[in-house]
Amino acid sequence: MSGRTSELEKLIKHHQDLYYNGESEISDAEFDALWDELKALDPDNPILKKVGADGQTPETEGNFAKVRHLIPMGSQEKAANPEAFAEWANKHVYDEYLVEYKLDGASLELQYENGTFVRAVTRGDGVIGDDITANALKMGGLVKTLQKNTGDLFNNETYNLTGGVRGEVIMTHEVHDKFFSDKANCRNAANGLMKRKNGEGSEYLQIICYDAHFTDGQPFADEKGKMQWLKDCGFNVSPLVICKSVQEVNDYRSHVMDIRATIPYDIDGLVIKGNEIDEADMARNRPDKQIAYKFSLEEAVTVIRNVIWSESGATYTPIAEFDAVELAGTTVQKASLSNPNMIKKLDLHIGSHVVVTKRGEIIPKVESLVQNPAGVTPIVQPVVCGVCGTKLVDDGTRLFCPNAGCPKRILHQIQKWINVLDVRDFGENLIIRLFELGRIRSISDLYTLTVDELAELDRMGEKSAAKVIASLNSHRDVTLAQFVAGFDIEGFGEVQIEKIVASGLNTLELLTAATPEQIAAVYGFADISAGTFVEGIRACSKEMFALTSAGTINVKAGAGGRLSGKSFCFTGELVTMKRADAEKLVKQNGGTAKSSVTKDLTYLVTNDTSSGSSKNRKAAELGISIINEETFLGLLK
Repeated sequence: MSGRTSELEKLIKHHQDLYYNGESEISDAEFDALWDELKALDPDNPILKKVGADGQTPETEGNFAKVRHLIPMGSQEKAANPEAFAEWANKHVYDEYLVEYKLDGASLELQYENGTFVRAVTRGDGVIGDDITANALKMGGLVKTLQKNTGDLFNNETYNLTGGVRGEVIMTHEVHDKFFSDKANCRNAANGLMKRKNGEGSEYLQIICYDAHFTDGQPFADEKGKMQWLKDCGFNVSPLVICKSVQEVNDYRSHVMDIRATIPYDIDGLVIKGNEIDEADMARNRPDKQIAYKFSLEEAVTVIRNVIWSESGATYTPIAEFDAVELAGTTVQKASLSNPNMIKKLDLHIGSHVVVTKRGEIIPKVESLVQNPAGVTPIVQPVVCGVCGTKLVDDGTRLFCPNAGCPKRILHQIQKWINVLDVRDFGENLIIRLFELGRIRSISDLYTLTVDELAELDRMGEKSAAKVIASLNSHRDVTLAQFVAGFDIEGFGEVQIEKIVASGLNTLELLTAATPEQIAAVYGFADISAGTFVEGIRACSKEMFALTSAGTINVKAGAGGRLSGKSFCFTGELVTMKRADAEKLVKQNGGTAKSSVTKDLTYLVTNDTSSGSSKNRKAAELGISIINEETFLGLLK
């Protein structure tokens, strides 16, 4: 197994767990990109065949009772582009392709006995889910009795059927904007509300249905009949369009992508299937005879006109400048090319026609090469450092100046130190002035500055000089992650280093002695990034120990304060603050905020302490204290 495959497995497991607990960190498009990359590298990887959150199988575990599904709730095959869809369609030739919206919400099964609604069950692990009946009763679109609405109040046809109806719990954009704009998106908000213990907020949700199956025979003959039957019974359904060919499907997909912003709820693609009901296929973990045809990231074709090399510290990063295109409502003319490897891999030149996308509708990216027409010219790569003249090193993943004494590299490190420690009165212009005067050439030099010498600088004065020195001295107590991040090790910020510290490498001695293998074992790191970190911290270790041994900087497990030495992971919805604010409070009071439950975690904070969520179960297994928000706030008093 390659290092990248292993890394993708970790990332997919991590984000799947967050998704099924309503705490997504990335968009569906970004998750699909990880999935597609793993599928390309290792098509038979077991992760690709797994559905749902891990381990939710005991029938009576957790806050909600556990109930088995009546309709298999597996995952669908996916196509991310017309080529992938055509490949599927070549193996599934239908006279008619039934096309529906792929709803971006939370799956729910409505269970009926003799035509009467009895319970609502979440997707869970695809076989067993949570019984959230009390919450579902408040949602719009719930049908309590199966009967065909004939328009005559006294002559409606009642169906004495036992089985299930499958749908998606969604929140409309209007509701999200009006009541839940603090949530990242409609799906996250819906997931959180539908699993609230007290059911509060479920009245803001809607159920849209698209499947049904009964143990005592089906009241419909085919998929078209099924959708009409659901509609006749009063269920909300999404539009159904019949296409006669693959081209018609692609044309309709383009149309829906154009009108997507006007649809009142989120969709992230289309579901394509034939008209025949195939119960054997439905029972599969991943049905073969239907496919989720995902929307591509918003994209455009443009021409590269120039490449500039952005200098940040030691690293030179290529930035493509191209003909302006409109993406996600903004005009885009530049995008990072990441590193020399990407230029070589895509065979990019000045004049190349390329596809540009917006990842997560935020970050522009050159996605692929369309063509290199006649007349293209090579992208010229810098050879020597423009400051010190040292020959640059191209290791593929980055182009950088290897000279540790390069003035540009040293200046950037000092600026990074001041920024990480948040020494706000020590402005960037002052750093540059002192650097150009030759007064500071290292982080250690900052702590030899005096009020008198700063006061002599132009436009400074004694009062301002005293304020600068006082601000610098007030930040001598720092966390280990802050301390290491301040040394500007290429590409590593405080959050990444916190992950390394949380893995058990929680002293400066352990960090500087760590091997690439130890760092690569930390979630989120691969072999190349691990090697870069080890090389960087060892190069800085002499000055690091000089600062700490002299008492110039006091490195603590936390930032000092009531939560020093304690770590916290937050899950579920908080009442008095947002999760980001709670994590900030932890750091301000000397603790460590984590995104997952690990064996060295001190507290898991949740307002639903009896929940059967994966984080609660793991904390219980590891003997970690589970506390609520009120108790957490009490620790700060």
